[in-house]
Amino acid sequence: MKDWLQKIELELNGVKLLPLQKEHKKELLQAAADGELWNLWVTSVPSKTSIDDYITTALDNEEEKTALPFIVKDLKTNTVIGSTRFCNIDATNRRLEIGYTWYSKTYQRTGVNTICKLLLLQHAFEELDAVAVEFRTHWFNYASRNAITRIGAKQDGVLRNHRISSDGTLRDTVVFSIIANEWPSVKRALLFQIEKYN
Repeated sequence: MKDWLQKIELELNGVKLLPLQKEHKKELLQAAADGELWNLWVTSVPSKTSIDDYITTALDNEEEKTALPFIVKDLKTNTVIGSTRFCNIDATNRRLEIGYTWYSKTYQRTGVNTICKLLLLQHAFEELDAVAVEFRTHWFNYASRNAITRIGAKQDGVLRNHRISSDGTLRDTVVFSIIANEWPSVKRALLFQIEKYN
């Protein structure tokens, strides 16, 4: 199961997920500048001072087979608009997490997240035969919690004092998941949502 997850490209409705590379540094910074997303304290979006570590960590995790990071591209404008990844990959137990997701402010609440989640979940359940896909977010990231619920995930619980943030505050992490037998209904709901955006 060492190579359970291979590099892939996924595409739907003018949105494409491509493997993250070091060369995407400038484009990712431009995407994050739309809304100055690095100022959001409840999530981790790269800034000029953190972008190198952000990319290095993502690619190191990919090398270790624990993550598969992507850039998100709007094909209509040929613009990088965000990033997401498969992470915390557990090939033996056929589980993984979708995380590190963020989009330029212009593309938030436009249907892009729904398309990306459909692409990633479809690959996880239909190609990888995953038994569960997990999502995690900060307790105070209400927008993220609502978005995760909207795509059909159910809350599993809260990990109290799960992490120490860079400013020293303690983070409670909310854990959600979608399990394999829920996928057909979740997929139908996502496709319905995408149709509404078209």
